[in-house]
Amino acid sequence: MRIILITGISGSGKSVALNALEDGGYYCVDNFPPRFLPELAAYLASEGQQRLAVAIDARSSLSLDEVPAIINTLSKDYDLRVLFLNASTQSLIPRFSETRRRHPLSGSPSHEADVGVMNSLAESIERERELVAGLAKYGHQIDTSNLRANVLRAWVKRFVETDAADLTLMFESFGFKRGVPLDADLVFDVRTLPNPYYDHQLRPFTGRDQPIIDFLNAQPMVGEMVDDIGAFVGKWLPRFRDNNRSYLTVAIGCTGGQHRSVFIAEALAARFGDRWNVIVRHRDAPIPVDESAMLTRT
Repeated sequence: MRIILITGISGSGKSVALNALEDGGYYCVDNFPPRFLPELAAYLASEGQQRLAVAIDARSSLSLDEVPAIINTLSKDYDLRVLFLNASTQSLIPRFSETRRRHPLSGSPSHEADVGVMNSLAESIERERELVAGLAKYGHQIDTSNLRANVLRAWVKRFVETDAADLTLMFESFGFKRGVPLDADLVFDVRTLPNPYYDHQLRPFTGRDQPIIDFLNAQPMVGEMVDDIGAFVGKWLPRFRDNNRSYLTVAIGCTGGQHRSVFIAEALAARFGDRWNVIVRHRDAPIPVDESAMLTRT
């Protein structure tokens, strides 16, 4: 049985991810007490259920410390994958405000001496970061700060469809003007490369389109950048694997995240795809999405 354990920061899209998995045939449970996960998995497996998705967060704060041991136990008998969703505080506050939902920790005092004093929303978010921070290293991280709901659903689907491997390598393009992804393990800045944006005929395209590919392939320094990043990642990737890492996210950033970073992320994914389990995604490149499907608080 495959088990997807979804955790992370409240408001980062766990309900969106859980709904996507439910649509994919998973038996889904939200806010399930972690200590009972082995019993739930054993029961569903005995009933012939092959897919289980469980979301846990700060509402289970009393048993969060037990989760690492539970993950290790379940990994021995099941195909267990952990998905950690994160988002910046600046993006989370409007989500809670728009939906008028209270943060799970908003009723907790900031300090023992402040009993009766309600946390502010920002304080609650930061407190939750402290509570769940230790779980991030066990799974694949996604920064949903700038993602629409349908983009997150697509990324979750790609995550669960990836073949099990000892390490999954993620190449993610982004634009510095919208911030560095929170889920990045390694960050490379390619803003020194020639920018197709300044050619009005090339500006509407992305790094996946042939006109941009031809333009950047014609620049010798672009090939040098790809070779240098590829050499660095190739040298140290085995060390990450030997350190029991399941996922490594390599973020490639340019100014807007549309041309250079997209091209290089695709080139690196192609270079490593024949030797490693590789996923490529583009945070800021224009894609056909429903403009009304903005990610809301979950």
